[in-house]
Amino acid sequence: MSEAIDTADLGEKIVNVLKTIYDPEIPVDIYELGLIYDVFVNEDYDVKILMTLTTPNCPVAETLPLEVEEKIKSLNDVNSAEVEITFDPPWTQDLMSEEAKLELGML
Repeated sequence: MSEAIDTADLGEKIVNVLKTIYDPEIPVDIYELGLIYDVFVNEDYDVKILMTLTTPNCPVAETLPLEVEEKIKSLNDVNSAEVEITFDPPWTQDLMSEEAKLELGML
């Protein structure tokens, strides 16, 4: 990589990728659903995603974090990607974006 990559630009690319990943039980992407708590990008372009699931017993608890990791790793500018699952704070519908609530008929 000869050019320096702006980590803020990379962060935007990561968010765009996250918006292509959907919870299989809810027709809303995981970003708008409020499952992504934080995205960290360091100067080496290593990415760490802090996310949650709708419930600890979520049927995609094994596969969804791997899907997130793989799709983030597929970005050319990303050196490595790691997903950390947390349930603190627990996910609630309050974390959903207005767009997600509208999509689900909650507004």
